[in-house]
Amino acid sequence: MTGTHMIVLPGGGYAEHASHEAEPVVDWLGDLGVRASVFRYPLRARHPEPLNALRAEIRRRRAAGAQRIGLIRFSAGGHLAGLAALAPGASPDEAVDFAVLGYAITSMETETYRPARAILLGEDAGPELRRSTSLDSLVTPQSPPFFVWHTAEDPYVPAEHTYRLAAALAAGQVPHAVHVFAHGPHSLGLARNAGEAAIWTTLAEAWILEQA
Repeated sequence: MTGTHMIVLPGGGYAEHASHEAEPVVDWLGDLGVRASVFRYPLRARHPEPLNALRAEIRRRRAAGAQRIGLIRFSAGGHLAGLAALAPGASPDEAVDFAVLGYAITSMETETYRPARAILLGEDAGPELRRSTSLDSLVTPQSPPFFVWHTAEDPYVPAEHTYRLAAALAAGQVPHAVHVFAHGPHSLGLARNAGEAAIWTTLAEAWILEQA
């Protein structure tokens, strides 16, 4: 799959980059025959700096020969990847072809995981800014396909975030796959030896290969 490149965005609440959601994911994708790299986006930076940095990385990968760009991300990295896939204003060479989100922050309108929202938008972010950076409000029928997974027990980013995005994708008739597992904490990464949630990589493998 020389024409496809996946960019891995580790989580960390926009305050750090979780190492177990970085190179191990690149190695897993490599085993599938998918080229991938980690992109460590700017931390503790206000919107749209992280988004602009990711779009520059997408342009760089396309200039290097990638014909299709996929994003795979976790937690706050999932929010950033969702913005890159959904937010208006991207040029053709910044387009995202498909996206995989794990236990992602999707909404800035809920009161959950306030620290990440405060870093990205500021403590006094108004309703319009919060709405314009919430993924469910950005979905259109032209949005790229999504694979989304979560655990119902996640105490930091509730599964509501995935449900909100899934409902918007369904309403927009955007191709998507959604999996919510009954058990498991936040920040599972590849979720090896994590019970039922460990199957997410098997489910995602078939989906990714179909997109790539």
